[in-house]
Amino acid sequence: MSLPIDPETIDPDEFGEKQAVLEMDHEEAIEHVREVCTDVGFGIPVEFSPSELLNEKVDADRDPYYVLGACNPEIADRALDETLRIGGLFPCNMIIWEEEPGRQRVYHASIMKIARLLGMAPDNDEWADIVDTTGDLTAEAFERFDSVETDVTD
Repeated sequence: MSLPIDPETIDPDEFGEKQAVLEMDHEEAIEHVREVCTDVGFGIPVEFSPSELLNEKVDADRDPYYVLGACNPEIADRALDETLRIGGLFPCNMIIWEEEPGRQRVYHASIMKIARLLGMAPDNDEWADIVDTTGDLTAEAFERFDSVETDVTD
C-alpha cells in the first residue's frame, strides 16, 4: 500500500506538530500539562494511560505514556458546525511520555490542521479561523511549558 502523500515532505508546521521536554517526573509532568491546558482554555474531558493498560493487558513492559484529551467546547462546537467528520479526530491530545526518569516529552499534533490536510474539513474562512484559534491556544500552552525549565522543539 502506498500513501497518497509522502510524510517525509510535509513540514511539521503543516500538521501543527509541537514538542517540549519537561525536566520533571512523569506524574508531575502530567499535572503540569493538565494545569497549563486548563489555564489557556482547554478542558480535559478524557485522559488515560496506554502504558498502564498495555502493561496490564498484554504484559507490554512499556515506559510511562499518558494521553490528556484537551478540548475547548466553543471551538469544538464551531468545528462540528463545519464538518461532523472532525469528531473522528476528537479530542485534541497532549501526549506525555517518559524519555528517561526525570525527563518527559510532551507532544501534540493539530487535529484541525490534519483534518484540513486530509480533506475532512472545508477550505474556508471559518475553518481557517478555527485553525488559527486552536493554534494560538496551543502555542500559548507550549510557551508556558517553556517557562518551567523546558526545552521546546518545533
